[in-house]
Amino acid sequence: MTSASLISNMPGKAVPVSVNGVEIAAKAIADEAQNHDADRPEKAWAAAAEALVIREALLQNARATGLTAQPHSDEAGRTETDDDALIRQLLETQVSTPEPDEESCRRYFENNRKRFRTADLYEVAHILLQADKRDALVFSRTRKEAQILASELQRRPGQFEKMARERSDCASANEGGRLGQITAGQTTPLFEAALADMSPGDITPDPVETPYGFHIIRLDEKADGAIPEFEAARPLIEEFLRDASWRRAVSQFISLVIGEAKITGVNLNGATSPLVQ
Repeated sequence: MTSASLISNMPGKAVPVSVNGVEIAAKAIADEAQNHDADRPEKAWAAAAEALVIREALLQNARATGLTAQPHSDEAGRTETDDDALIRQLLETQVSTPEPDEESCRRYFENNRKRFRTADLYEVAHILLQADKRDALVFSRTRKEAQILASELQRRPGQFEKMARERSDCASANEGGRLGQITAGQTTPLFEAALADMSPGDITPDPVETPYGFHIIRLDEKADGAIPEFEAARPLIEEFLRDASWRRAVSQFISLVIGEAKITGVNLNGATSPLVQ
């Protein structure tokens, strides 16, 4: 989305921010700016002004079509504001999208097969010797201790669980170091990188350093991820394509509404809307 540029730039300038003669107060823009991350205050202000201009234009359009707010409530009992309800109802009545057909779904599947690959699954055990880099002496001593332990386990791999119970600083020590089944994202990148180079039965010959300290890792089992059949992936593809189609249609509708409105104080420059981010 292209952020708005401000004609008025910051509050207090000559040109007010307005939509069809309805001015948006500088305080409202300042309050909204707190919801927009930016490296400079004027960028947050511009993004806030854009969001409120689009919102006001949609609300005016909703009222002009005769809609009355019918707020929805969620399972937690939270209820939409009247303005949010009006915008939702406007989009529901004015924006329509076709359902994804099988040809579109298959084409997306074939072009994005890797996205559907399930994660590799690892059965892992480890021994952790905690170390803090801020204490250089202890860190160096722990590294040497971990290397001695790793070398010992290369000679006597059957002692892994015993050493884990005696030496590991991880709670898994009570289970002989066993972490159970893990997938990508459940450990640190360095730990995962070590696993990727291992085969079942391997124990890392050198300690693996992570922010937690030094690990000696044993890989017990590995199940490679797989790409599902099309029919299994189809519901996800349909949901994705349906959502993408809706977002495009909403953006087009908002562009039409903005194009028909008289706006001062900001140049939207082809902006879409925070509603469809």
